[in-house]
Amino acid sequence: MDTKYNPEIIEAKWQRQWSAADLFKAVEDPERPKYYLLEMFPYPSGNIHMGHVRNYTIGDVVARYKRMRGFNVLHPMGWDAFGMPAENAAIANKTHPARWTYANIDAMRAQLKRLGFSYDWQRELATCSPEYYRWEQWLFLKMYEKGMAYRKESFVNWCEDCQTVLANEQVEAGLCWRCGRQVQQKKLWQWFFKITDYAEDLLQHCDQLPGWPEKVVTMQKNWIGKSVGAEIRFPVENRDEVIPVFTTRQDTVFGATFMCLAPEHPLVQKLSAGTDRQNEVQRFVERIALQDRSVRTIENYEKEGVFTGAYCINPLSKKRMPIYTANFALMEYGTGAVMAVPAHDQRDFDFARKYGLEIIVVVKPVDGKLDPATMSEAYVDEGVMINSGPFDGMGNRKALEKIAAYLEKHNLGKRTVSYRLRDWGISRQRYWGAPIPMIHCESCGIVPVPEKDLPVVLPEDVDMPEGGKSPLPEIAEFVKVTCPRCGNPGARRETDTMDTFVESSWYFERYCSPQCDTQMFDKSAVNYWMPVDQYIGGVEHAILHLLYSRFYTRVLQDAGLVKFKEPFTNLLTQGMVCKETVSCPQHGFILPEEVKSNNQTRVCTKCGNPVVVGRVEKMSKSKKNVIDPNVLLDRYGADTTRLFCLFAAPPERDLEWSDQGVEGGFRFLNRVWRFAADVMGSLRDTTPYDGPVDELDDSLRELYRKAHQTIFRVTRDIENRFHFNTAISAIMELFNAINGTDMNSDRHAVLPVMRFAVETLILLLSPFVPHFCEELWEALGHRNSIVSADWPTHREDALESDQVLIVVQVNGRLRSRFQVAADTAKDQLSEMALTDERIQKFVKDKIVKKVIVVKNKLVNIVV
Repeated sequence: MDTKYNPEIIEAKWQRQWSAADLFKAVEDPERPKYYLLEMFPYPSGNIHMGHVRNYTIGDVVARYKRMRGFNVLHPMGWDAFGMPAENAAIANKTHPARWTYANIDAMRAQLKRLGFSYDWQRELATCSPEYYRWEQWLFLKMYEKGMAYRKESFVNWCEDCQTVLANEQVEAGLCWRCGRQVQQKKLWQWFFKITDYAEDLLQHCDQLPGWPEKVVTMQKNWIGKSVGAEIRFPVENRDEVIPVFTTRQDTVFGATFMCLAPEHPLVQKLSAGTDRQNEVQRFVERIALQDRSVRTIENYEKEGVFTGAYCINPLSKKRMPIYTANFALMEYGTGAVMAVPAHDQRDFDFARKYGLEIIVVVKPVDGKLDPATMSEAYVDEGVMINSGPFDGMGNRKALEKIAAYLEKHNLGKRTVSYRLRDWGISRQRYWGAPIPMIHCESCGIVPVPEKDLPVVLPEDVDMPEGGKSPLPEIAEFVKVTCPRCGNPGARRETDTMDTFVESSWYFERYCSPQCDTQMFDKSAVNYWMPVDQYIGGVEHAILHLLYSRFYTRVLQDAGLVKFKEPFTNLLTQGMVCKETVSCPQHGFILPEEVKSNNQTRVCTKCGNPVVVGRVEKMSKSKKNVIDPNVLLDRYGADTTRLFCLFAAPPERDLEWSDQGVEGGFRFLNRVWRFAADVMGSLRDTTPYDGPVDELDDSLRELYRKAHQTIFRVTRDIENRFHFNTAISAIMELFNAINGTDMNSDRHAVLPVMRFAVETLILLLSPFVPHFCEELWEALGHRNSIVSADWPTHREDALESDQVLIVVQVNGRLRSRFQVAADTAKDQLSEMALTDERIQKFVKDKIVKKVIVVKNKLVNIVV
């Protein structure tokens, strides 16, 4: 082997050999245990970033490790290719989204291959391919047949600049997450998936996901948001309308003194129409429509509202209640109406004080009284019912059930359960997405596209209009269609496209048989590979993507296409890659390469001014605290880049970028390389030692044991915890032990023990730095790829060491340590600790009260 480590040559060599040998091709084999390893597939932006590198490196280590453990590993890669980001980028670059996307896929594929990831590229897919989205169009039709897909008019978050609907999570402080423009509420006809039919099942199975992080399970539960309570019907005064209200506090209904409707509620405009309140209500509704209406931000707004001019009647107290429209009432929670009980809800209390509305106490402390006139805050604790008719004197917890029963008995309401989860709106008024396979006919109404006509292909030979508006409604060849039911030649095709979350809700099943052209996927292949054993991705997808994937899998199960409910057995949410931000007073944020040191002062290379070093934050293009992976690959190679990403932090924690850390990884690989170049000639024809441990002399016995201990530690750290940083640290310790062993002695076992230790080092290191280890493996004389090698196993008899480290404490504080023979007697350990030179200065002239000895571990001297 060459004496100099040259990653550029080595990595290209082994990538060619892996590809030529199809080493990562996955084929179903019932005789072998399967392992499906999947990282969340990327949006093809054109360049991978360090977040991608970290995510996919973590997955690649697990895939390679499992393959060496004998598993039949499926490790695919593809592209989440549809959606607004590609469309906006294409418009900005004056090109077509299809050309932009496919060119980016080519570029990113080359980058990923350069990093040596063990993907089965024969399973590659892109969601913008008609061969892919034809099957989600097919499932859409099946869902429509069952009433699971439907169309209705609803208020949506609308971005005028992007010309599309946004999910609540895509609205940040009232602004579009993509373009930063003000978002408004707009009423549109939209297609929905009936995810609410599965709300309870999705919630119950959250407790059957032991391989998921607890924080993600909690986020899923909170998003589903189950609330148990009652629906109470409030009749509108002098009208036929009734306002149903969901509440979890039916015990406080006698204290409800006013009603609040969401500004989007259909009764708001109706109740104020023709009254002197109409104009003020209209202005309020229009103003609130410009606010972020998501649950997470609504609590930060000042509570405000407008009287509609109408009243409703409290069905239990019979009191007349003014009806307001208020900014804190949301159509997406409950019924869009809130019975306001100011004495027992702080938000309602603040609103009542602001607008001079009545406050009635209906729950008082067991041993106290409350005066509405002097209350400074709402009383929200448990207590005794008052001012509540037949329920007076009852504990309010007991009254919850009693009042619910009363409501049902008198036909005033009912017990019910409400979920925060709302049906999934999948319509997008954008071009770059999968067409919704429906037709609008003046005679027949909405008609499904016949299955034989699938896929409805998105036309790619179109000109993109300025401003982001979809060109589809203006393309006669696409829109104009004959009604398949009545033959009307003037029918129109649906021009909304599907939310890109639809594509990412089943791609993991398609990977099991991506070439299948007769159905969504081959059922036998899916039955073999699914569910995914280990899913890896960012915590930013902890709610929508994972929830929609769980829902979609249930739809597939109910259609008889899969046998399981949960698509992902284990989930790892890796931390972010972070770096300090640097800004220049003149040029704002600047890139790392735009900073240089000048007499120990960091200055901007553009103007020479001193720079300001900011916080360590997630790498982002906007703040320019980014590292281009291509620069690292050119300078250090893929293996060093991989090593740093794995060694710098456990995968679930944020990784703080360190140039010194990258250099340190590169130095370590060079040290191993130089050592290997020196010894491979001596070890190449030597058989690894596998004899009795006690036949080795002291130093060789310790090295042999160190190798087995390292096998045990690395296996445990990968298998149980994914703590790659501690695994790599253990491998580095093993190398230090190897490097410190004298190979020039005439001891009979030195070369066999060294061969075993070096071979172990290479095998353990191979999932982390595969190209590097392939070259060393070959230099040892192996003809087959290390990918096909077995993971090493430890010998129990070799784990026990003759020497143990004893920690010595004085009054619980560490003061010394020493090595002794294993199983040294306790009285001998006590004597050795008391006579230790460093301990003497802490116990001299003091009375020793007690000596606590833990065999083979520590001695604690109490003075």
